Amino acid sequence: MSGPDGRWPRLRLGGGAGRVVLGARLCARRDGTSRFGVDVAGGWGQGMSMDKSKIIRDAATVILLRDVGGVPHVLMGQRGAKAVFMPNKYVFPGGAVDEADHGAVLEGVPDARLGEKAVGLYTAALRELLEETGLKLRPSMDGLRFVFRAITPPGRPRRFDARFFVASAVDVLNDLDDFSDACDELSHLHWIALSEARGLELPFITSVVLSEVEALLKAPDATHKAPFFYHEDGRSHFALL
Repeated sequence: MSGPDGRWPRLRLGGGAGRVVLGARLCARRDGTSRFGVDVAGGWGQGMSMDKSKIIRDAATVILLRDVGGVPHVLMGQRGAKAVFMPNKYVFPGGAVDEADHGAVLEGVPDARLGEKAVGLYTAALRELLEETGLKLRPSMDGLRFVFRAITPPGRPRRFDARFFVASAVDVLNDLDDFSDACDELSHLHWIALSEARGLELPFITSVVLSEVEALLKAPDATHKAPFFYHEDGRSHFALL
């Protein structure tokens, strides 16, 4: 199923070249500086008090797929042991939508299911992938396929309304194995066979999303409704969008 260049097929993810104006967010490296050379060690948010467990922030996550010898691989990294949200867990690159993301200029056609938040979500997906891995996707909404939505259950220290997007490594503009420009959000960044990813220490929802991606790859042309996982009245619910 690999393409002519030996990488994973586009799965209808392709589209014309586009442009984007991304809002930059400081992302600390191990040496305490941002990717732009700004000192962000210490002092961040001092004097500010907010119960983040009561705020649900929009977020975007990228499931980046790559064909390696005919076998689909996915890019994953490990969150730090001291991370407030999902410490030590292996996750897909992603994070919260920033205010500046909503004002970005993107080409391509947004998924109608994302509504008025579409541009901010697509932009956050592109930005977070670049910040956390150093990989730059072709800047178009056509290259990101919305496949899943999940809201963090109550009681967690951080809560997000996350939209998950599948993207093809064919659309990455730089070296797929060079993570030297990544910030310090994720460690142990690596490509792993989709069938072996469950052997990592994963959050529950990541395992569920992996199953959805596997089903999508088996029937890439089928009409796809994105599952929506959320909690209400003390119970977990799945809906289809």
